[in-house]
Amino acid sequence: MALDELKSALPDYAKDLKLNLGSVIGNSGLPQQQLWGTVLACAIASRSPIVLRELEPEAKANLSDEAYTAAKSAAAIMAMNNVFYRTRHLLSDPEYGTLRAGLRMNVIGNPGVEKTDFELWSLAVSAINGCGQCLDSHEQVLRKAGVERDVVQEAFKIASVIQAVGTTLDAEAVLAEQ
Repeated sequence: MALDELKSALPDYAKDLKLNLGSVIGNSGLPQQQLWGTVLACAIASRSPIVLRELEPEAKANLSDEAYTAAKSAAAIMAMNNVFYRTRHLLSDPEYGTLRAGLRMNVIGNPGVEKTDFELWSLAVSAINGCGQCLDSHEQVLRKAGVERDVVQEAFKIASVIQAVGTTLDAEAVLAEQ
């Protein structure tokens, strides 16, 4: 199982990550599609080849073809949007916020899965990429759709653990090469 492989690959100093990885994925209360879509989108967003290689097969096995594609789409579109909107927000000139984005984002309107699932995955990716404006936007859409705060938090807990696991394993891989 990929989850066990990741946990066993973590060094002793990252024991908390081992426990958290098992908890946020292995004991999640999210429905399978929300869970594994979040896991896949976050594995992609983590930019860690190790994490993606280990988690993608299990995500694919637990998702429909449409959900699998939509989770990858969430990671892709948010990679662009998080840079764009975070930059606009961070620039001190507020006029940038009034300019037309001019970027295609059609997948957000028609992701091929339940809109709330796609929004949850987009929120989780935005947590990894650190875009406050996107986090606020997706959280508001989710809350208006009736998604509870504990579900939203579950998504960014998964994001935080996957990101930390990826960072740790990638660092260990580099250090092993020395």
